[in-house]
Amino acid sequence: MEKIFGRDGLISQHHTDYEYRHGQVKMAEAVLRAFEEKKHLIVEAGTGTGKTLAYLVPAIAYALAKNKRVIISTGTKNLQEQLMEKDIPFLQKVLPKKFTASYMKGRSNYACLYRIAKAEMQPILEGLDEMDYFEEVRQWARESETGDRGELVNLPENISFWSRINAKSETCLGQKCPDFEPCFITRTRARAEEADVLIVNHHLFFADLNLRGNEYGRVLPDYSAIIFDEAHLIEDIAADYFGFQVSSFQLDEMARDTDALPITDAIATRDLTKLAAKMIGLADQFWIRFAQTRGQDGRFPLVPNAFAQKINGEIQPTPLGEAYFALDTTLERLETALDRFAEKITEAENLIKRVRQARFDLEFVCTQAEKNYVYWLEKRGKGMFLRASPIDVSMLLQDKLFDKVETVVMTSATLSSNGKFDFIKDRLGLENGKADTLLAPSSFDYQKQAIIYLPRAMPDPRTPEFTQLAASEIVKLINITNGRAFVLSTSLSSMNALYELVSMRVNFPCFVQGSMSKAGLLERFRKTPNAVLFATSSFWQGVDVRGEQLSCVIIDKLPFAVPTDPIIAARTRFIDDNGGKSFFDYSVPNAVITLKQGVGRLIRSATDKGVIALLDPRLKTKSYGRDFLNSLPRTRITSELKDVAQMFSGGEALSHYESE
Repeated sequence: MEKIFGRDGLISQHHTDYEYRHGQVKMAEAVLRAFEEKKHLIVEAGTGTGKTLAYLVPAIAYALAKNKRVIISTGTKNLQEQLMEKDIPFLQKVLPKKFTASYMKGRSNYACLYRIAKAEMQPILEGLDEMDYFEEVRQWARESETGDRGELVNLPENISFWSRINAKSETCLGQKCPDFEPCFITRTRARAEEADVLIVNHHLFFADLNLRGNEYGRVLPDYSAIIFDEAHLIEDIAADYFGFQVSSFQLDEMARDTDALPITDAIATRDLTKLAAKMIGLADQFWIRFAQTRGQDGRFPLVPNAFAQKINGEIQPTPLGEAYFALDTTLERLETALDRFAEKITEAENLIKRVRQARFDLEFVCTQAEKNYVYWLEKRGKGMFLRASPIDVSMLLQDKLFDKVETVVMTSATLSSNGKFDFIKDRLGLENGKADTLLAPSSFDYQKQAIIYLPRAMPDPRTPEFTQLAASEIVKLINITNGRAFVLSTSLSSMNALYELVSMRVNFPCFVQGSMSKAGLLERFRKTPNAVLFATSSFWQGVDVRGEQLSCVIIDKLPFAVPTDPIIAARTRFIDDNGGKSFFDYSVPNAVITLKQGVGRLIRSATDKGVIALLDPRLKTKSYGRDFLNSLPRTRITSELKDVAQMFSGGEALSHYESE
């Protein structure tokens, strides 16, 4: 690894921005050792470590030496694209041995040739303005090599017809499809089978892991090792894919696809259309039962007796339970009616599978029979989702992943809490002794590049006056830094309140999340001098703004997860019921990792400098505040605004600061 990453190594000879990084060498050596010894590894590699090359080089060496495939799984499509468009091509040029690499995204990212052809004969557009977009997609699909929607840079994110023409698994006809050979999914899988290194994302990886061993087979080719980048996201994504879900969109689409079946029997067509219409009517009544009590968007727990209650010693359905039974009965009738055409019409066979799966998932959620699952409802815009998620995924991951794969490497800029990996090990099911760990040192000089500001006197963040005083602190800070700031809030209500209070008191351009797309907002921030961006969770991670354009990151409150969220509430209750202390065992370390993600937005290169302002007084007033501060980069801490001002005036050393 020293010959490749060292001062006179292979990378230094070819990389224009090369700089020697001790942490990068240490990480590369640890990853290679994990492959050689067939062990698991957890690596926290802070910003500036150069972690992507640090895991790619040993992964490629292992794949070529052992003739075994390595999968790299990322948390975001952006990182996936960076690996394929930047890091992989660079290594293919400079490494002495040739290797092949490919990537796969989730199926909904790819166009379906068969569904596009059918759409030309069926009305799927919601307005005339979509006709030009559809024609663009149709022409592109004829010429594209990949069918990846990412190539359609001008296609709006929320275009309505994409869900009707993409290659999602539930509508795929498989080998019976007339377009199976030229299919983009077929071609993508063929490239993946030939690759030494395959780049995927966490959603696709866990979709595959959940399918392996059952009748649906697998999504990904076989592999011997897996590297998770942005591994702090694993628990939540795994819980999604090991769970069950039924949505209003899913039932609507089944009804539409039933109406579109190529059946020539007019009477049978009429009967199916009636059944589909009845199913949608009953589904609407079913969802309305929830909507009557859940007016706003959000996630809400299902009470144990939501569908049935014990009355006079007998189990009787509630009104919601009756709505479920009526819907399930009609779904059963639809399944029976479709069975007549299953042998002759592939789409009918596919629909039967979808109806059966929907009935199974509905029953799983509505009966709430499994005690190790949390049952909940999500309302999102026009959509309603009934879900069941495992409360604890550690045993599932241990059984399906860590016990079956030779080497699993997990890396992120934020995996430790208070310098330890106990939290992530416990959450993911890695028993002590089964995984090595490494804290790879950052190459950045935080003592010179950053300062942490903790206001001297702030009220408890749960009090009414906190927002007003927080806004006053923010105004003072961004006047010192001339804007150039992110204001990161833990909730939409806090974000909007701070935006309203601050934007009217400063002369800097102020942007707020939700006013346009995330990508558009970031681009506007980068191009607008002295801008201030107010945002919530989606901007705490995976956002990269380098240079003095971002010189200040302000965080209003410690990012504790919402305790009433169904999954969070179930996890904390599970820990307490099993003898743990959920606040210290889960809530604090989870919030520490999230805070580190937000703080990590500031210093993105060796020349960046700025201030991290943490307005929550609990960092100083609560005993657990020390866990947060000990987990942040080792830098200067002050409660004096003059020290912040001196940071930007180029003055001498700070007159006052606290240090560990």
